Amino acid sequence: MTNVSNKILQGKSAYITQGEFAVDCSPTVVISTILGSCIAACIWDPDANIGGMNHFLLPNGPQVLESDSSSFGANAMEVLINTLIRSGARKNCLRAKVFGGAEMCRGLTDAGSRNGLFVLSYLERENIPCVGQSLGGNQARRLEFYPESGRVRQKLVEDACVTEVIPVVPASNELELF
Repeated sequence: MTNVSNKILQGKSAYITQGEFAVDCSPTVVISTILGSCIAACIWDPDANIGGMNHFLLPNGPQVLESDSSSFGANAMEVLINTLIRSGARKNCLRAKVFGGAEMCRGLTDAGSRNGLFVLSYLERENIPCVGQSLGGNQARRLEFYPESGRVRQKLVEDACVTEVIPVVPASNELELF
């Protein structure tokens, strides 16, 4: 019953990347990913023993792409939740754990924090309790999600490069001669 984007894995473990998701109910399946500023939402129904994980880049994309791109939060969350429900989960039983949103390049962008705020707000609006989270910081994360039980293992990636962006002072129009 595993679905990764549009690939059927037939109960095998899956690695997902940006814009992908996976859903399964097998106790032997592990869904994994690596995150920086991206977000992964691990959502499962503990009564139906089914769960799934997505991996999205930003809360919102260009207006033209929002309705058909799983790289953006609203669509990624909707696709995952709808697939879980079609696969036998009940919405009122869903639980979530969310990960990611790191600041990988200091001073360059606030994408990680915006992603974290988005996913928590989305879950609250959908009345899906967030029972665990690891958001923010400045380290990448490696995740392993066991969809049948909702268990997640996280390992911080020590060797991920965190760069500090130093602002460039724009040149003036003044000319100085020595």
